[in-house]
Amino acid sequence: MNLKCVIVDDEPLAITILEGYLKKIPYIEIIGKFDSAIPVYEFLKQNSVDLIFLDIEMPNISGVDFLKSLPAIPSVIFTTANKNYAIDGFDLNVEDYILKPITFERLLKSVNRVYEKLNPAENSKKVSDEYLYLKENKKMVKVYFKNILYIESIKDYVKVVTTCKTVVTKQQLNYFETILENKKFIRIHRSFIVSTDKIDAYSLSGIDIGNTELPIGRKYKEDVIEELEKLNHLKSS
Repeated sequence: MNLKCVIVDDEPLAITILEGYLKKIPYIEIIGKFDSAIPVYEFLKQNSVDLIFLDIEMPNISGVDFLKSLPAIPSVIFTTANKNYAIDGFDLNVEDYILKPITFERLLKSVNRVYEKLNPAENSKKVSDEYLYLKENKKMVKVYFKNILYIESIKDYVKVVTTCKTVVTKQQLNYFETILENKKFIRIHRSFIVSTDKIDAYSLSGIDIGNTELPIGRKYKEDVIEELEKLNHLKSS
């Protein structure tokens, strides 16, 4: 299923950059581009839109006021150079709040999250069926993504702890970070990747998975807490 998207930004360069990024994502279909929110009212009456990329500070009416005036709000990702509107964004239940200059990696992460939310059955089936083989003691051991609790780096080896077994294989943690990207996993430390679905509790310093407490690295703290707060926001909205 493609996501039908609209870009609303009063800066032509910002539209060009965002459009270029979005064209790299195969399930995105751009059906409208606007330099003001005013004409979007009529467009929404006549077209079905899944996702709006919306600048905040625009002439005539701001992105925040535009959303407040809509009778029904589609999924929205704020794209703005001003970080002072984050609280307004979450009050309006927007999907994400991306600060300019936007990078492709940051945008892709946000768009993937919206896609998964709008297609829960498809995503659930995909993740539950996915697996990989890890070499351990001359055997190739099958590990399903859905069963992974956390992954720990131990020098030249990686320990993959699952709900049913633990597998130790010679590999780098960066390898797992790459293949598990956008599959409900997050790196919390230079030595740990965890499944967000398996987190029982978290604080500014650590994450609990069952009886195991894992540290959040200082380098990763801001991104980890931001990601977990967003996931919590999406589940409660």
